[in-house]
Amino acid sequence: MSMLRHFTAEEVEGGLDYPRLIDALDAAFRSSGEAMPVRQTYDVGTADTPGHLLTMPAWDRGRTLGVKLVTVFPRNAARGIGAVSSLYVLLDGRTGQPTALVDGEALTNRRTAAASALASRYLSRRDSRTLLVVGTGHVASHLPEAHRAVRPIETVLVWGRTAQRAAALAARLREKGFSATPVSDLPAAVAEADIVSCATTSDAPLVHGRDLRPGTHLDLVGAFTPAMRECDDAAVLRARVFVDTRAGALAEAGDLLQPIAAGTWSADQVCGELHDLAGGQCKGRRDDDEITLFKSVGAALEDLTAAALLAGQAAAAGRPQREAAALADRSEAV
Repeated sequence: MSMLRHFTAEEVEGGLDYPRLIDALDAAFRSSGEAMPVRQTYDVGTADTPGHLLTMPAWDRGRTLGVKLVTVFPRNAARGIGAVSSLYVLLDGRTGQPTALVDGEALTNRRTAAASALASRYLSRRDSRTLLVVGTGHVASHLPEAHRAVRPIETVLVWGRTAQRAAALAARLREKGFSATPVSDLPAAVAEADIVSCATTSDAPLVHGRDLRPGTHLDLVGAFTPAMRECDDAAVLRARVFVDTRAGALAEAGDLLQPIAAGTWSADQVCGELHDLAGGQCKGRRDDDEITLFKSVGAALEDLTAAALLAGQAAAAGRPQREAAALADRSEAV
């Protein structure tokens, strides 16, 4: 019977360094030919307390499988607790036995940033040095470190709806070695950046196509429902568009669904998904002047890959200790 291991948020942060996680996601998307289910959402609230349960299963047949459980209770703020909670359950793909419980929020933050960096590996210019982060939340704070794992990021510009929060995030990034500055003029910052990475819950465009200069890579992370969006139609029209998965993006991504509904853009203009980029089925950036756009809504394969990597590293690290203990036991027996 397998031993169940619990990974805290601190262990997730310490155990999933970006270079290794990005490479693991690259390999997973390259080899995965099986479509994973789009996340399912269930209404589990009451008239007084609205609530939703989301499930995100994924598997690597014969090796490992898992599911992320997410709850969203918007009125939790009145109780002094977060609106979103999540837990990842990792299971053995041969026996079905649970092997790990992983803090879901920390796992989501790191795999989301790593997926953006993976897309950037194929879509941003190799000499990209200036990153604009739009947003000041948990995912936004992870994006610079992830992008720096694949591009020579030197300068980070931070924009947020609240100047104080933008300044606070910039200060934390400076502690990590970035030249980070809060900005108030978003259009000017967009025009200056090599990579624009958005991680917000906006329902109105923040990045406009008219402000994107040739060669920019636009990374849209935050909007995850048809009613939400972070860029306008013009940005989509000016760019070659890629997604994490077609099924997920074309079901949930307002950044794409709203231009489709308006008749200004069509789903068949998606150039490829991460599986296509990683596997070489489609070409990423073609030259230094084109504008590229990556839209992610989150893929269950990313959670599975990150959780399996974390658990595998922990098992490998513990193996020498177990072998030493077994050797000591045998010595005592002799």
